[in-house]
Amino acid sequence: MRTAVKSAFAVGTVALLGLGGVGAYNFVHALSGGDDSSSASRSFDPDAVSSTPPDPAEAVSFARSFLGSWAAGPARYAGAAGDTDAPEATRAALRRYHDGLGLTSLSFTGLHAAGADPSVTGGAKVAFTVTAKVTGGTWSYPGSLDVVGSGSGQDAVHWSASVLYPGLHDGQTLVAGPVPPASSSVSVVASDGRTQLTAARYPSLGAIATTIAQNASGKSTGASGSGVSVADASGDPQSAVKVFTAPKAATVTTTIDPALQAAAERAVLDPHLAGKPASVVALDRRTGHILAIAFHGPDGDTAINAELAPGSAMKIITSAALFDRMGMSPESPAPCNATQLAAGQTFHNEADVPANPNATIEQAFAESCNTAFIYDGFHYLVHGDDASVLHDEAAGVFGLGSWSIGGGVQTADPSVPADPQGSDKAAQFIGQAQVTMSPLVLASLAATVRDGAFHQPVILPGQAQSAAPQQISARTAGYLRQMMRAVVTGGTAAPRLGDLPDVGAKTGTAEVGDGTNGWLTAYDDDTAVASLVEGGSSGVDSAGYVVRAVLTER
Repeated sequence: MRTAVKSAFAVGTVALLGLGGVGAYNFVHALSGGDDSSSASRSFDPDAVSSTPPDPAEAVSFARSFLGSWAAGPARYAGAAGDTDAPEATRAALRRYHDGLGLTSLSFTGLHAAGADPSVTGGAKVAFTVTAKVTGGTWSYPGSLDVVGSGSGQDAVHWSASVLYPGLHDGQTLVAGPVPPASSSVSVVASDGRTQLTAARYPSLGAIATTIAQNASGKSTGASGSGVSVADASGDPQSAVKVFTAPKAATVTTTIDPALQAAAERAVLDPHLAGKPASVVALDRRTGHILAIAFHGPDGDTAINAELAPGSAMKIITSAALFDRMGMSPESPAPCNATQLAAGQTFHNEADVPANPNATIEQAFAESCNTAFIYDGFHYLVHGDDASVLHDEAAGVFGLGSWSIGGGVQTADPSVPADPQGSDKAAQFIGQAQVTMSPLVLASLAATVRDGAFHQPVILPGQAQSAAPQQISARTAGYLRQMMRAVVTGGTAAPRLGDLPDVGAKTGTAEVGDGTNGWLTAYDDDTAVASLVEGGSSGVDSAGYVVRAVLTER
C-alpha cells in the first residue's frame, strides 16, 4: 500500500469517503471564502516519479482525497494543493477557478480508474464527473486527473490545468458570466429585418454579406448570453465551453428588398441572354437605397465594380449639360448626320439609325443618334483646349465621385475625365473614350432624373450619403424625364418597355474592342434600374430583358 503525501489528512478523508463506493462517490460542500493559509509538509519529489503507475484502487482512493479537499472550498485549497506534485501552482489555480466561476458548490461523482495514461510517466488516470454551481447556472462536465507515485511509495496528483477542465492549458482559467455573440454569427438581413442574405439564397450577395458581417464584428450590438468561457492569462474570455443563456447574434439590416433581389438573381440568367455575363442594380429613387444587386459571369460583381464605357446612356449627362450650360431644350437642333467629324475623328451611327439633319435633341435622344450628340457636345461644350464641362456636370449635378455604400463594400468609381485629349474630347459625349461606369452609377443617373435630386446609393440605411455640389434644376430634370419617356414610347427602348406606364429609359451600346456591350437604365414611380450585358449587340435586346424583369416585379 502506497502512502499519501499528507498521511494524517488522508486517513481522515478516507474515513469520510468510506460512505460511498468507487463509482458512487458524491461529495458536495458549500463553498465560502477564507483560504486556509496552512500548508502540510511535503515530501513528494516530482523528479523521482516511478515509471510504474500506482495500483488503480489506490489511485482512486487518493483522487478522492484530493477532490474532497477541492470540493470543501478555499479553506481547504492548501490541503488539496499539498496532494499534488506542484502545490503552489495548484493552490493558485484552484483559487482562480473558484473566483472566476463564482463557485458556490462543487461535487464529483462516478470516480473510476481509467487505466494507465501514456501521456504522463507513471500516471494512473482517474475519471469522474464534475458538477459545479456557478454564476448563471449549474454545469456538469467530464473530468480526469493522473495519480503518480515516487520511488519511496508516496502518491500525488500530477498537476496540470486540464485537471480543472479537459483541454485547459497553463495560463488559462475558466470564468462564468456574459457570453458575447461569436463574430461569425453576425446576421446580415434584408430591409424586412428577417430575411438572411445568404449566398445559398442570393448568390450575388454572398461576398457582400460576408464583407458587411466582417466589418460589423465588434461594432454591432448583439445581446450577450451567459455561460462559462475559457479565459486567457489576463482574464479575458476567449471561447465559450458552456452556455446557460444563448447570446443573440448581432444583426445588420441592409436596404436590400428580398423580392426584388430574387427577381434580379433570375433576371441575369434570362434565357434571352444566352449565358452572356450580365449584371443589374435597382435603387429606391427617393432615398438612394440599394434594393438589389445581381450578376452572372466570370468577371465577378460587375453590377457595382464594372469600369466600362456606358455608350449612349451617357447622353443623359450630355443632354443635361446642354440644358444647363447652353440654355437649350429638347426642341433645340441636334442634326443627326450619317457621319460627323470632330476632334480629328469621324463618328458614325448604328446601322438602324436614319439620318435626319433636322432632328431635335429629343429625337436624337430617343433614336440614340451618336452624330447629333457629337455635333452639339463638341460644338457647344468644348472651348478650345477646355473640354471639362461634361466632367463638371457629372460631378456637380449627378454626384459622380468616390462613393462609400457602407459595410466596407467596395465599388468602382466612375470616370469622366476633366481633361480629355484628342478625339476623346468628342467621344466622351456618347459614353466612349475614357468614360467608364457600372450599373450602380447608371441607375443613380436615372434615379436623379426621376426624383429631381441626387441621393448617393447606399446599402446600409444609416450610411452617410455624400451630396452633389449642385442640385439638378427642375427645368433640366423635367426635360430629361420628357426625353426618357420618349425613348420608351417610340424610341430605342420601346420593344422591351413600351407597354409599361410612367417609365422612362435610356439605352446604350458601347464599343469594346471588337465587340459591344449592351446597357439600359430605366425608372418607374419608385425604382431606378440599370443593367449591363457584356457582349450584348444592343441595349434593348440584351439589358432590356433584365431591366424589364426587375421593373415588373414591384
